[in-house]
Amino acid sequence: MRPCRQTVEQPFGTVKASMGYTHFLTRGLARVTTEMSLHILAYNLKRVINILAVRNMKRIVSASAEMGRG
Repeated sequence: MRPCRQTVEQPFGTVKASMGYTHFLTRGLARVTTEMSLHILAYNLKRVINILAVRNMKRIVSASAEMGRG
């Protein structure tokens, strides 16, 4: 059980640390589950925003490069 717990807890710790949190602010399984779900949602939203921003930047750069050729 210990190796499994260590393997699974590492990604959650990484997500929480990237958001600036080191421990849960709530107590109880239901509340901690909700808090972790919010952390994961925020992390995923940040990733989507970064991915879309990169795609939009590539599109803008390629469009401006094509305008320069014409």
